[in-house]
Amino acid sequence: MRRSVVGSILLLAVTAAGAQAPSDEDRKREAAIQQKQQQAGAAFRRLEQVQHEAKIAEQDFLNARDAHGAAQKQADERRQRLEAAKKALDAARSRVERARKVYDEAVTGVDQAFQKPPAK
Repeated sequence: MRRSVVGSILLLAVTAAGAQAPSDEDRKREAAIQQKQQQAGAAFRRLEQVQHEAKIAEQDFLNARDAHGAAQKQADERRQRLEAAKKALDAARSRVERARKVYDEAVTGVDQAFQKPPAK
């Protein structure tokens, strides 16, 4: 019985010693876990950074789209003003042409009046 008690004590001592001093395999595992945790942390920080950059890019896109829409609206309004001004110019040129024709006819009438001998 004494041997079994001594054997049990030795077994407990070996087990306790093993629990107190981590094995080389346990240290490697712990180091691998820490390394993976650091990699995961770095990857998460990168993910947050990229998400932030994507949010900024999206806002830039929305701003540019809004600015484009406003510019397009202004361009449409200016095109309408241009067309209206072109119509007004064409109308004014037409009036000038008609007025020139009336003037030329009047001058021709004056010339013809000078060329006719006075009626007696």
